[in-house]
Amino acid sequence: MNSHTQSPQASLRWMVEMGADEAILDAPIDRYAESAAQLAARQAKTSAPPPPSDLREQPAQPTAPSQKPLAPSQGVVDSRAAAAKANSLAELREAIAAFEGCALKQTATNLVFSDGNPEADLMILGEAPGAEEDRQGVPFVGASGKLLDLMLAAIGRDRNSAYISNVLFWRPPGNRTPTDAEVAVCMPFVQRHIALVRPKVLVFVGGASAKALLDRKEGIMRLRGKWYDYGNADLDATVPAMATFHPAYLLRSPGQKREAWRDFMAVQARLADFG
Repeated sequence: MNSHTQSPQASLRWMVEMGADEAILDAPIDRYAESAAQLAARQAKTSAPPPPSDLREQPAQPTAPSQKPLAPSQGVVDSRAAAAKANSLAELREAIAAFEGCALKQTATNLVFSDGNPEADLMILGEAPGAEEDRQGVPFVGASGKLLDLMLAAIGRDRNSAYISNVLFWRPPGNRTPTDAEVAVCMPFVQRHIALVRPKVLVFVGGASAKALLDRKEGIMRLRGKWYDYGNADLDATVPAMATFHPAYLLRSPGQKREAWRDFMAVQARLADFG
């Protein structure tokens, strides 16, 4: 037997991690085993002459654009209501754990809420949990987490003097980019999270985090290295925010580490202004 053959359980676990979380049919179909008759029938169907012009499907007529903005989805409505009731971080975590309006919860292993010190004046928000974060239920572990720890150490900090979370609380299958709908349904929880922590400085790591929280369309290359005033309805005043590269990106593109270091130096200087 091939020594590299995986057990069925290991194969299934690998497929789920790669994003294959749904079966389309009850049984597999071998497309190479089509009979000659089936192949001929399919070819005849595809090569059939077009129907008379009066029987052809008419092109759809353009519709007038709607004058009203689209209403938020029920998931967003529900997350807003649940987030508004949370008056502490413990209550917020419980509300997120009980929330059923995000499909990512169904494929994730663990809720990934936060790590670090909620009393810290620095709050870091990433994009979404990865495979290791999903297994441990802690944000920024594994290789990306080790690099983030080094970035914090460069400004004299660690996880005891920073507070860390993500825009999404569950891992997207296969570590794919979060969809706009997934970000939107989690955003009320994120906004409440920031309001409860009330940091002096925010750092958004990665394009998805920066664009979602700053409500901008530009990529991280244009957003990073600048100061923004972040605010939401639960905050009494805006919070200075800096966008920078995600550690996972820096592992793939080490030439950008210098720019990320400059961003963190600017964060250090801004925190020093608060004493």
